[in-house]
Amino acid sequence: MDFFVNGEAATVSADIRTSLLDLLRNHLGLTGTKKGCDQGACGACTVLVDGERINSCLALAAQYQGRNIITVEGLAANGNLHPLQEAFVEHDGFQCGYCTPGQLCSAIGMLDEAQRNIPSVVTRDLTAASITLDETELRERMSGNLCRCGAYNGIVEAISEMLIEQPAESKKRRARA
Repeated sequence: MDFFVNGEAATVSADIRTSLLDLLRNHLGLTGTKKGCDQGACGACTVLVDGERINSCLALAAQYQGRNIITVEGLAANGNLHPLQEAFVEHDGFQCGYCTPGQLCSAIGMLDEAQRNIPSVVTRDLTAASITLDETELRERMSGNLCRCGAYNGIVEAISEMLIEQPAESKKRRARA
């Protein structure tokens, strides 16, 4: 099977029943993506595929051949943390760190969804030209990512910091992901 992970091509020989999570961790050695519940309920395994966030524990690797897969290891560029990673550090958006890779990938995917005006269950005005990512909207959109340490306030603050950046800078940074 041929994959494109974190900007690099990889050919892997794996059983067709292998999950994307197991392929990343066991075959490619990318252990940043975590196995939490292995049922799609906790979000620890969240990665980006063609910019969309998915639970890699529920995805068969064979389905994602040739697609652009980004894990937490692929967020940093040229030895520099992704701006959202920096914001997580600045706002204490992690404690034990186990959920952090999934939180980061999910937040990047979520910001892109909101920019494309994809509503959530709490979006107030479905006819508006853009979605306002207030605290309620952020928390709802990130609700698929659990943090047993309770770092939610820091996570929301870190994501909120990304929203107040200059639009051009924000687009440039998201394009790196």
